[in-house]
Amino acid sequence: MRKRKLKKPALFLWTILGTAVLFLAWELGSRLAGSDLIFPGPLPVLKRWVLLIPNEDFLRALGSSFWRTLLGISISAPLGVGVGIIAGLDPRGGALFRPLFTAIGATPVMSVILIAFLALGAERTPIFTAFLMVFPVMASNTVEGARSVDPRLKELFRVYALSRGEQVRYLYIPGIMPFILGGLRSALSLCWKVVVAAEVLVQPLRALGTGMQRAKAQLETPDLFAWTLATVIAAAVSQGLLSLVMNFFKVTSLFPKKRGAVYG
Repeated sequence: MRKRKLKKPALFLWTILGTAVLFLAWELGSRLAGSDLIFPGPLPVLKRWVLLIPNEDFLRALGSSFWRTLLGISISAPLGVGVGIIAGLDPRGGALFRPLFTAIGATPVMSVILIAFLALGAERTPIFTAFLMVFPVMASNTVEGARSVDPRLKELFRVYALSRGEQVRYLYIPGIMPFILGGLRSALSLCWKVVVAAEVLVQPLRALGTGMQRAKAQLETPDLFAWTLATVIAAAVSQGLLSLVMNFFKVTSLFPKKRGAVYG
């Protein structure tokens, strides 16, 4: 059965409908809770969020959290891709880095934050934690991409005696790039979550997480929700900017999803 392809206006309307259902469920949950102290509705939270926007302390906190997220992903993404390429193309590299990936994957995030706090302090801990959590995501996606390259194409490149550089350029990069881009989108979302979680725990001077912790300590639940909403919007905006940058440079067209398209 052939799938019907929806046009963009129709998809936009469905997105609006999904948003309306989400807010309706939020309002219903608030009414069932019966108190803004426990679970405030959308209107009180939006009012507090609007009041936060021109606040200088909020803007500084937003800028600091954004900077930590940017640093975290800027460090972890290239290193993760580099290690992933080594581990994916050479079995010895995969065996070498396997204990590192296992250790990072098994370590609780809270433990990482507390240990890093002792060594790095409140300002650097969110950056380090984001790096440590995002690094294996980028590495594992890259490994998966390297191992997914068609063995028949590898053999074809060897038969025609193409150089290692040509193999990397025309075989491995087109095969790995979709996995890297997918990992980057997931990593950016994860990076925001980890940075803010670390900020809540270690409370740097200026941070979205610090604002959440202060609102919680003062039992200002609408403010807590407003700071959370600001974080969600900031993460969504950064995801949108990443997509715009990718589309601007036409990365996806330079590295087509179909493996054979580059040779056709």
